Amino acid sequence: MLQQTRVEAVAPYYRRFLAHWPTLEALAGADDAAVLAAWSGLGYYARCRNLLAAAREALARHGGLPASLEGLRALPGFGPYTAGAVASIAFAIPAPAVDGNATRVLSRLFLVGGDPKSPAVKTHLESLATAMLDRDRPGDLNQALMELGASACRSRRPDCARCPVAPGCAARREGREEEFPARVPGRKPIRMVMALLRVERGGRLLLRRAPAGGLFPGMWGLPGLVVPEGEDPAGFLRRRALPDLGVRVLVGREIASLTRLLTHRRLELRIHVGSLRGDAPEGPGGWGFTSEGEASRLPASSAMRRAIEASGGWTTASRRDRGTKKVTGDQQKALTSRG
Repeated sequence: MLQQTRVEAVAPYYRRFLAHWPTLEALAGADDAAVLAAWSGLGYYARCRNLLAAAREALARHGGLPASLEGLRALPGFGPYTAGAVASIAFAIPAPAVDGNATRVLSRLFLVGGDPKSPAVKTHLESLATAMLDRDRPGDLNQALMELGASACRSRRPDCARCPVAPGCAARREGREEEFPARVPGRKPIRMVMALLRVERGGRLLLRRAPAGGLFPGMWGLPGLVVPEGEDPAGFLRRRALPDLGVRVLVGREIASLTRLLTHRRLELRIHVGSLRGDAPEGPGGWGFTSEGEASRLPASSAMRRAIEASGGWTTASRRDRGTKKVTGDQQKALTSRG
């Protein structure tokens, strides 16, 4: 959960998660939809799917978590950092665990320049961390580096006055703390437009479970389509709803729009009022008119939850006879986030 998410955001999810699935065996036997629903709101949902896959594979192949670095690295979602963290903390294996926080601390301590994401710099930082490990308590050093990077050794304006290793920090000594690690321009997010349909019947919303291979696979939300560049969202929905979604709908005006920042995408959600001709498509859990209470138990991305809120929540009356809702300014800041 802590990969790409801050501790304060994770804590309540972590407690609820462990209350439901306190052991590896419990998680391995859990229903995928229930686990995804518990994860909803944390973003980066591939992490949750990898967690489930890793629990099942570890139990099937090893009878539990493998107590070796090689065995951990073979599990789904276990890269060098995750494997090193679990190996050192759970099994006292002397392995480095260099996350973004540890990278910042080590880069400043030893004046390590260059792109911190490049293989050469990563290898160098891992070798430095390995040399610092206490062979009897390797997990303590790894956790200390992570905590130091998250607290005093911040990216901007590091609090060197309260840092316990400041006297030995090369960057501090030279007054170059904010030069390390090197800042490399990130990849510009790709703009993506998704046209969504808000269809209501009797105070219930039509929701669809996104298929595998698309955006937010396995998650529930308003039915919609990714719109090709240059296409009109409403017009594209009218043309492609039947062949691509399998539904006959009347597409009305746009009633809300908002933007979400994903890992490498700037996702623009354009929500249109719609009405369904006939019944919702039949299928194994793919469609359904859903109440707010039922929806709260379904796995759904925060983007789709925000889309429902922005277009009027679950109350028809709150939307009636109003124009398009453009979410901007302070509202946009509140609705725009990662995940």
